[in-house]
Amino acid sequence: MSLRVVFMGTPDFSVPVLTAIIGHGYEVVAVYSQPPRAAGRRGLELTKTPVHQKAEEFGIPVFTPKSLRSEEEQQKFRELEADVAIVVAYGLLLPLPILEGTRLGCYNGHASLLPRWRGAAPIQRAIMAGDKETGMMIMKMDEGLDTGPVAMVEKVAITENMTTGELHDKLSMTGADLMIRALGALERESLTLREQEEDGVLYAAKIDKAEARIDWSKPAVTVHNTIRGLSPFPGSWCEMEIGGKVERVKILRSHLAEGSGAAGTILDDKLTIACGEGAVQLLTLQRAGGKALQASEFLRGAADLRVL
Repeated sequence: MSLRVVFMGTPDFSVPVLTAIIGHGYEVVAVYSQPPRAAGRRGLELTKTPVHQKAEEFGIPVFTPKSLRSEEEQQKFRELEADVAIVVAYGLLLPLPILEGTRLGCYNGHASLLPRWRGAAPIQRAIMAGDKETGMMIMKMDEGLDTGPVAMVEKVAITENMTTGELHDKLSMTGADLMIRALGALERESLTLREQEEDGVLYAAKIDKAEARIDWSKPAVTVHNTIRGLSPFPGSWCEMEIGGKVERVKILRSHLAEGSGAAGTILDDKLTIACGEGAVQLLTLQRAGGKALQASEFLRGAADLRVL
C-alpha cells in the first residue's frame, strides 16, 4: 500500500516534485499552497499559485490557509491521516503540531548544500557568491530554519555563466527525482538521516531591491555574479542615457571580458563595460516596457548611449 502524502508547495519550482509524486502512484490526499494573490496590470484578479493550479488538474483538494498556527487548522491537518508531508518552497512556517501531524513527519526539498544557504533565496545567493556547486537536499524538518537532519543529497555544478533561471530549472527537476528516491526509501523503512554540520552555516536572506542596482565600481566578477544571480527575476539594472533620455535598463545576461577603464565606461561597440576591476560584456538587455534583446539588437535602437 503506497504512502498517503500531503504536499505543501507554492511556486513553479515545486510543481515537478508534485507531478512526480502523483506519477509514481503515491496517494496525494491534499495539497497546501499559499492563498491566491492579486495579479494583472491593475491587481484586480486573484491568481492561484502554480502548485494550486496543478493540484486542481489532478482533482486533489487544495487548502490555502494564511497561517497554520490555529488549533482548527492543525486539527484539519491531522484528520487527513497522512503518512508523510512533503514540503517544497511552501512559504509558511510549520509549527510543531504540523511537523508531528503525520505518521512519519515532514520532509523538505531544499535547494542548497546545507548548512550553506539556509533560508529564502538559496539559488540566488549561491550564484551571487560565486559558488561552483550547489544541490538539492531532502531533510526531515524540525522547528528550526532548515536545520533538520539530512536524508539525501544530489550535487549540481554551477557553471561560470549560469543564471538563476537556468539553475532553478535544473534543481527543480533534480529535486523531483531525489524526492521520489527518498519516498521509496521511506516506504521501505530504509531512509537514513544524518545531522547537519555545525560549521559552514550561511543564511540566504531574501533579495533586497537595493541589491538589484548594478554598482560598476565593484570588481567585474562581482558585477557578473550579481547579474546572473538576479536573472530573470528581479533582474539587475542600471541607468543609461539613450538619445538624451535617462532610462532604467535591466541586464539579464553577461560574461566576463577583457578591458579596463573608469567604472561604467563603454569600452567598445560590443557593450563591454569597465568595472572597478576588469570588465563585463552585456549580452541581453531589456528597456522598461520592452522585451529582452540581444546586445546587437539593443544597440540598433540606442543612439548616443551612455551608462550612468
